[in-house]
Amino acid sequence: MLTLVILLGIGVIAWLSITEYKPADVEEAEVTGKVDGFLRPGDDIKVVSWNIGYGALGDNADFFMDGGKGVKTADGARLAENLTSITEYLKQSNADLILLQETDLNSDRSEHTNEAQMLYNNLDRYEYTFGCNFRVPYIPYPMPPIGKVDSGIQTLSRAHIDSAERISLPCPFSWPVRIANLKRCLVVNRIPLDKSDKELVIINLHLEAYDDGEGKAAQTEQLIRLLEEESGTGDYIIAGGDFNQAFSNVDTSDYPHYDGMWECGLIDTSPYEDDWQFVMDNSVPSCRSLDKPYADADHDSFQYYLIDGFIVSRNIRIDSLETDDLGFKASDHNPVVLEATLLK
Repeated sequence: MLTLVILLGIGVIAWLSITEYKPADVEEAEVTGKVDGFLRPGDDIKVVSWNIGYGALGDNADFFMDGGKGVKTADGARLAENLTSITEYLKQSNADLILLQETDLNSDRSEHTNEAQMLYNNLDRYEYTFGCNFRVPYIPYPMPPIGKVDSGIQTLSRAHIDSAERISLPCPFSWPVRIANLKRCLVVNRIPLDKSDKELVIINLHLEAYDDGEGKAAQTEQLIRLLEEESGTGDYIIAGGDFNQAFSNVDTSDYPHYDGMWECGLIDTSPYEDDWQFVMDNSVPSCRSLDKPYADADHDSFQYYLIDGFIVSRNIRIDSLETDDLGFKASDHNPVVLEATLLK
């Protein structure tokens, strides 16, 4: 019996190794849909960034990787309820640009719902790009296992996206852990501006979570290098998403770290603040821990984080930044809303 189990384990690892998702360093990201909208220098824009937790990490959920017990954290009814809430919020936001993280295409954990297509179908006058960052045919752990995952980051725009690229980020994990893990990326979306030779460059991101810190640092370094390269063009640039890190220029003292809980990283913004604006709203937490369900917990002693925000070039004026407190009802993150002006 033991021999059979060992052989089965070897077979599963071999199969996952053969089928491992190995994206190129740079790949074209397809633009789905077609809009006639445009932007120009001087325009006001509204950008929403939200890690939607693949529609299954609502206030009922805990998750084993964060110290909880849950694996499949929503049944079909709860998934539909969460996705409806997410869709309605995005409709009401009336945002020009929407940056989503943890959007599933075909995963066991979200009932094989193509969430990217569903959101596109239900939101008016957008086109979208998608960058896969998690594709495994079957994750055999824990018990019950996670199963199939196909997920990534989605950017929706009411202005036409001329082109987009998926840029791979360093993976901090070695074989065999790597084969069933995320392959993080940036998706760089280029939006031409009417009556201008400049572009609006929108970078959607979701950086490393469960590493020893070196992965986050390496991925952040690559992001900063890309920003510096882009800044030489004079284009308008916004990088937004789930950094899994706080910014050093933002006061996080209202959200202390408790012993034994997952701890986010820290990006030292001081070397870059002359050229870039690093912004997070510290009046409302952008993320909550998943060690236990939120619905019936003592919220005063809960573990909260500030890990979602934006990096914005200096030729864009930030008019407001607000994290909408949705009570973590449909996701373990709150949406972050940036209103800004493209300076002439």
